Amino acid sequence: MTIAPEFENLTVGDVVAERELRFTRDSLVRYAGASGDFNPIHYRDDVAQSVGLPGVLAHGMLTMGAAGSVATDWLGSAAWVRDYQSRFTRPVPVDAREGASVTVTATIAAIDVEARTARVDLKVVFEGATVLGKAQLLAAFA
Repeated sequence: MTIAPEFENLTVGDVVAERELRFTRDSLVRYAGASGDFNPIHYRDDVAQSVGLPGVLAHGMLTMGAAGSVATDWLGSAAWVRDYQSRFTRPVPVDAREGASVTVTATIAAIDVEARTARVDLKVVFEGATVLGKAQLLAAFA
């Protein structure tokens, strides 16, 4: 059982959650079915390569959503997400056999005591490169 974070105990600079996320071709097919995004660059290497990509890519929104879950899992029921945004800076190629692993680190970046909010910055990295830029989640505490 995880202990819910308490707003009064948050400190700017604290790393509050870290996780490695693994994407497989199966993950991409499941996400395509759930989202309705059946662009073939997400499941066919030949199509992805024909448009200059290294191969099949993870959906940007899958990457963003999975990264956000690292912070929301940490928050639990202690807060709700008021805002979440990101820039897609690099694609995540998903190898047919090996898949792809991204690491997510959630850090408290700003605290507004009057509004009882905390901005959580997410660092999302694949093979040493950031894949989501300015990934920020604003959590509102009761």
